[in-house]
Parts: sequence; structure tokens; C-alpha cells
Amino acid sequence: MTLFLIALAILVGGYFIYGTLMERVIGCDPRREMPCYTKQDGVDYIPMATWRVFLIQFLNIAGLGPIFGAIMGVMFGPAAFLWIVLGTIFAGAVHDFLSGVISISSDGASLPEIVGEQLGVGVKQLMRGFSLLLMMLVGAVFVLTPAGLIADMTPDWMNVNFWIGAIFLYYILATLLPIDKLIGNLYPVFGFALLFMAAGIMGVLLFGDVTIPDGVSEGFYNRSANADSMPLFPMMFVSIACGAISGFHATQSPMMARCLKNEKLARPVFYGAMVAEGIVALIWAAAAIAFTGGYGELGEYLAENGGTGGLVHNISIEWLGAFGGMLAILGVVAAPISTGDTALRCARLIAADFMHCNQKSIVRRLAVSVPIFAVTFFIMQVNFDVLWRYFAWCNQTLAVFTLWAITVYLARNGKLYWVTLFPAMFMTCVCTTYILFAPEGLGLDYMLSLGIGIAAALLCAVTFAKSAYAIKGRITEY
Repeated sequence: MTLFLIALAILVGGYFIYGTLMERVIGCDPRREMPCYTKQDGVDYIPMATWRVFLIQFLNIAGLGPIFGAIMGVMFGPAAFLWIVLGTIFAGAVHDFLSGVISISSDGASLPEIVGEQLGVGVKQLMRGFSLLLMMLVGAVFVLTPAGLIADMTPDWMNVNFWIGAIFLYYILATLLPIDKLIGNLYPVFGFALLFMAAGIMGVLLFGDVTIPDGVSEGFYNRSANADSMPLFPMMFVSIACGAISGFHATQSPMMARCLKNEKLARPVFYGAMVAEGIVALIWAAAAIAFTGGYGELGEYLAENGGTGGLVHNISIEWLGAFGGMLAILGVVAAPISTGDTALRCARLIAADFMHCNQKSIVRRLAVSVPIFAVTFFIMQVNFDVLWRYFAWCNQTLAVFTLWAITVYLARNGKLYWVTLFPAMFMTCVCTTYILFAPEGLGLDYMLSLGIGIAAALLCAVTFAKSAYAIKGRITEY
């Protein structure tokens, strides 16, 4: 319980202390003309109430990551709590917040255009294709996952295929309609369910007759049952993605940058939404080991009770009762759906940006979207386990590109670039080591993979230090 309470306090404190520092670093200007007014089109550039923008951003980035990812990640042991807290404050929230503010200053430009502006035309072209692929992977993954969850709770004739069709149809509508229509009206309902779920589970953890066996006194070693094939580094840092840092988030920040009314609201929306997601991840990590009895017991429980989905269902029903449990399960279902729909919408915006195709007309939106829907449907035919593994790696790799782009931007503008330089180096090492070592990667020796990962991070740092951008940059003094 002590570790959980300390972690929770640090997360909340991090928003006010480190979040405020990041606001000073980037220099939010409340007098800046906002894209929602200068480029208002009634479709994507629309001024929206701050609470709606926050909920949309929160639900966009949440998905199942802070729930399923946190449960899978906590099997590595108490180190998972450290990564959720430190990753959220110093990497994930900084990544989401700064990418959002940079997008605002660039008239709501999408992520590939932002990265390309800082890292060059070649990287821009790579990022356009890479980001589109990731958005379609997210769309595919978050059709299949909620379809399976809902099918388990409905009559037999409403099977998985029925729900795949229904959810995909909803995604098409959410991609094409103005953002303040379907998404803007449904997200408050989804948001209530997800926040109720988190608050209810936390209430049981704090005031119920449960014990959180954090095991800190025994050390932060790897508790995974197959520690040799699943080393804590880098596996835990890829398993817990959305609950700490996720490249997907930086694709969503520009979409909300087009709806924010004032730049002074960027920290509550972008940094705040990531901290809220970190809290959700922290709650579910603690709930998983409290409900099952420990790290080793968690792995056994998942194997015997239908995996993470079965655990989430059982925790919700047993701890919150029938009504509360149903609301909690609604939140679990709503989370991936609210990520999948905006992923495909974001894919349309990315494609429209690099094709310079105005999206005010429904005909033009269809012209851009139909190929995206077709490719996403094709991706859905791939084995889900394969999709999830490559989604996880692509997700974190996108964070690497984003962090390096933000670092260059800060250096170019004479700002404190160290705040993203170190997270960029760390995530470069994580992703390089993972793709070299993991079975779905090259399957190389662990120490060799780790050595190359460290070398890659150092090489990127040296390249950055020698660049004209870094030489011209100066650290703003406060």
C-alpha cells in the first residue's frame, strides 16, 4: 500500500511541479492566435469547451494500454510502479504536452509534418508512411479487442463478427463527421464510465479490505516467471507503453490542438491527460496484484482465467458489484473504441496534410478515407497476437522520433532541450534493444542487443550535439 500511495502522490505532484516547469520551457503564450479560429472549417478546426477537449484527448490516448498494459507490465515486479510514475512525469507527459504546443504554433500541423520540419525531408517522408501504418494498426487492433469483449456479454447471434462490423461502421462515421458531432457528444459518456471505473477500483484499494503486496523490501528484480526470455529491460518498457509513454499520443495531440481555445489550456489538456492515464495504469497495476495475491500469483491467474480480459471482468464485478461492475466494463470497452475511432480520423488528417487536400468537403474526406478503411480492413485479417506485438514496437519507435524532433526544436529555439534529450536517448536504447532481442525481431543475444541499444542512443546524442541546431541552441535561463 505504501508504494502505491507514494506513487500516486508523486504523479499528482508531478503535474503541478514538473508540468509547470515544462510550461515555462516551451513558453505558452495566452495571446497566441489559435488554429481553431484562424483555420476554422466546421470539421476538424472547431473551438470546443476545454473539458470536452480534455476528455477527448484522455480517451484518445487511453485505449486498453493503461489497463491491459499495466497488468501485463506489473508481472515484472515493483519496478513497474517506478516506470509508470517516472515515465509519465518525465517522458510521456512531456512528450504529449510539447508535441501539442508545437502543433499549435504550426497551425495544427500533424505529427509527421512537425517531425519532418525538425529532422529533414527524408525523415518526414518516412514518418508519413510510418505514422499512417501505426494509425491503421491501432484502428485494426482496437476493432478486434472491444469486439471480443462485447461478444462475451451479448447473445450468441451477436458474435465477434457482428461486433467487428458494428464497431468498424462507427469508426467510419467518426472519421468522416465533424469532430464536435459524434465524438464530441459520445466521449463525455465514455469518459464518465472510464473515470468511474478508475475511481471505484481506487476506492476499494484505499478503503476496502484488500492488501497490495508490493514486495519492495525484496528488491526491484524481475518477478516474471520466464525472466531469462523476458528481461525487465527492455520488455517491461514496451509492455507498459500507454501508461508511461506512447508515440501514438503525439499523433493525437495535434488533433486536439485544432480545437483548443487558448494555449494556456495546453498543460491541463495534454500534460494533464497523460498524468490521468498514468494514474489509471497505477490503479490497475495495484489492483491486479492485490486481487490475485502477488506477482507470481498474477501470472498463474491470467493463465487459468481467460487472460487480462478475464481478470478485468472479475475485478470489476467482485469489487464494484453488478451495477458498478457493468459501468466499469463499459469503461473498459469504451477505452479501445474511443482510441480506434480517433486513430483512423488521425490517419485521414495525416494523409490530407501531406496531400494538401482541404477536408471541408465530404467528398474530399471520402477520397482520403476510403483507401485507409480498405487497408485497415486488410490488416484486421492478420493474426491478432502478431498485430499487437508489432503495434507495441511501432508505438514506442514513434515516440523516439517525436522526442528527437522536440529536442531539436527546443535547441533551435534556444530552450532547455535536456528535458527531452535524456528521454529520447533512453527510448532509443529501449526500442533498439527490443527489436534486436525480441522473438518477433531479430532474436539476437541479449547482451549484444543491449550493447547495440546503448551504442545507438549514444550515437544519436553525439549526432545531435554536433549538429548545427544544437550548436546554435542556447539554454534559456530562469
